[in-house]
Amino acid sequence: MTSSQPADIPTLNIANVLTVIRVLLVPLFIWLMLLDGGDYSLARWMAVLAFAVAIYTDKLDGDIARKRGLITNFGKIADPIADKLLIGSALVLLCVIDGMAWWITIVILGRELLITLLRFVVIRYGVIPASRGGKLKTVLQTAAVLLYLMPLAIVVGGWYDVVAYVAMLAAVAVTVVTGVDYVVQAVRMRSAAGDRKD
Repeated sequence: MTSSQPADIPTLNIANVLTVIRVLLVPLFIWLMLLDGGDYSLARWMAVLAFAVAIYTDKLDGDIARKRGLITNFGKIADPIADKLLIGSALVLLCVIDGMAWWITIVILGRELLITLLRFVVIRYGVIPASRGGKLKTVLQTAAVLLYLMPLAIVVGGWYDVVAYVAMLAAVAVTVVTGVDYVVQAVRMRSAAGDRKD
């Protein structure tokens, strides 16, 4: 079962403020991406900066929460939601503006939705912990999205597009593999709970 938040940890703390800032950066990022129709302009670079700052707050709020003992129920819920909003909006915009293949976004967001629902379904049996694979998935998704967002192909040549595409394929592969792993964990957890009842 999930543990409740200790009474002496305030919900309004620096880690949660950073999480809220990340959520607020999402509409700013979207606006900057759409400002010039996604052209390789100053607005596009500002969108890249907004995305990078938002990603940094993800690492920073986690480090602060663990180091200072500021882990709260709000943070446990809001942090992954903020991450999915940021990555999800970036993927959709890359499809709409830059013509990235929609199947990439559908696979990644479909996996995220499935695992989120799965966590809620099995929560009465226990919590599926974040795995190393899950953390690798986040790093690869972030790196691939940043490569796609940065308008560098016109400067360094067509090979840059190949690197970005390979990075995205790697992110998709790890996303799928870790998704299957979570499903297996959920099935085992449900099976173990049934065995205990018997």
